[in-house]
Amino acid sequence: MTKARKLRELMARPGPIVIIGAHNGLSAKIGEEAGFDGLWASGFEISASYAVPDANILTMAENLQAAKMMNNTSLPVVADCDNGYGNAVNVVRCVEEYEAAGIAAICMEDNIFPKRCSFYAGVKRELADVEEHALKVRAAKATQKDRDFVVIARTEALIAGWGMEEALRRGRAYADAGADMVLIHSKSKDPDEVLSFARAWDRPNTPLVCVPTIYRTTSVDTLHKAGFKLIIFANHAIRSSIKAMTETLQTLKREMYTGSVDDKVVPLERVYQLVGVDKMKQEESSFLPSGSPGVTAVILAAGQSQGLLPLTEELPKPMLDLKGKSILERQIDVLNACGVKDVAVVRGYKKEAIKVPNARFYDNDEYATTNEVFSLFRASKELSGPFLFLYGDIVFERGHLEKLLKSPADISIVIDRAYAEGQRPKDARGVPDLVALKDAQEAGYRFVGAEAPHRVARVGRAIPAGEAHGEFVGMAMFTAKGARLLTDCYHQLQETRAKGGFHEAESLRSASFTDLLQELIDRGADVQAIDVYKGWLEIDTFEDYRRAWALIKE
Repeated sequence: MTKARKLRELMARPGPIVIIGAHNGLSAKIGEEAGFDGLWASGFEISASYAVPDANILTMAENLQAAKMMNNTSLPVVADCDNGYGNAVNVVRCVEEYEAAGIAAICMEDNIFPKRCSFYAGVKRELADVEEHALKVRAAKATQKDRDFVVIARTEALIAGWGMEEALRRGRAYADAGADMVLIHSKSKDPDEVLSFARAWDRPNTPLVCVPTIYRTTSVDTLHKAGFKLIIFANHAIRSSIKAMTETLQTLKREMYTGSVDDKVVPLERVYQLVGVDKMKQEESSFLPSGSPGVTAVILAAGQSQGLLPLTEELPKPMLDLKGKSILERQIDVLNACGVKDVAVVRGYKKEAIKVPNARFYDNDEYATTNEVFSLFRASKELSGPFLFLYGDIVFERGHLEKLLKSPADISIVIDRAYAEGQRPKDARGVPDLVALKDAQEAGYRFVGAEAPHRVARVGRAIPAGEAHGEFVGMAMFTAKGARLLTDCYHQLQETRAKGGFHEAESLRSASFTDLLQELIDRGADVQAIDVYKGWLEIDTFEDYRRAWALIKE
């Protein structure tokens, strides 16, 4: 259905049609969201958005472009075309261009060219000859190709002070020339003029239009009962935006920090919603070559490291320098190299020191009395779709991440098989997180099949070393389904496990990530292990830190 057909259907239904003035695509979107029947491509608003008077200073092309921007909604657009941008020949071009652009209707007033805004005081105002404007109406109707296209004729006789009889004479002439609707304009502060016009109107097949900008206390219901079909709230979008921008910018200039206007601005997410960022993401996913795995990385960087004191007295471990870059920056470099651009970091200890660009931050201010699971769910907003899980104190080769991203499993973890083969470096870290697999191949054999995932049977620090097939590296990936399994499990545990131990932890609040993994396994979830062989390092001690400096080349 064309927008013109939508407008015709509105004209045929009982009740008033109420449309809102707009000046660009954004104001049009907000007008649609507010529930109006249509949009008025206001010459006043469009001129104001260019910071010029409403006096035919803008060209038809500039006004048409603004009206086109408003066609990004489902609403019909009624375009304020001033006086048709010239004589009847100009009107022909005007109708051709606006109709081709999908605009539902145009409105032409009988001011001479160049026009002046109806409400400008003290400016010269002349009206075109009534027959000349009637011929413009005829030209418009003869030019349109779509029978549903609407032509509204507007008379400024009351604005110019020419009286009611002249206003009626002009309105009748324009209706007789074929206008689909007639707009009577007034700058009186009460509605008596337009109500009198409506009482005297004797062209019942030509509905009336009004713009109650000045007689602002008159309701739509009153105007409709008087005989007006289309009511235009013509310029309130631009006027309200000017007020809001003035207050916001003056506050910013006075206070000189952006947080001073938090109560005056919408969140960025509101802008994203209005401009269609979600739709863009869907289109990118459907039609663009995949340059990104489409996952979010969630990095846990909340804990306080005792093993690296005094280095971590003033600096959290993930921000320790490794040859010019912090551990966290090195992680994000590898993520970005693999196409993972969405990164969320959970901070805690010395959180103000964790600063990296292009990352979202979540805070666990209870880091001293909680553990990894609690930290992970501080970033619960990031766990609704596919996501990567990373400890914030590991450095790893790009190939490890690439293997993890290729895993088809709903829940995958990376394990280092070097541990089972006695190749893991000895240090003072204590008992590592070990992994026991189901149907694992014999240690020491390297073959193509070793690249395939294997189902995890157990994970944690209590697994006897002789039964372990590898060490958990601190990297995991969850598909959307896997993320749902994880979050559902956690929320159920919150409701049912108020007190008591939880796997290897004293409570759910103090649970490690591996405790929650084991709970998923016990509930029947298929957790798959992705094998790697060395090529990573957890930095938890001075020996780890020294080794990292020695191994990292740049």
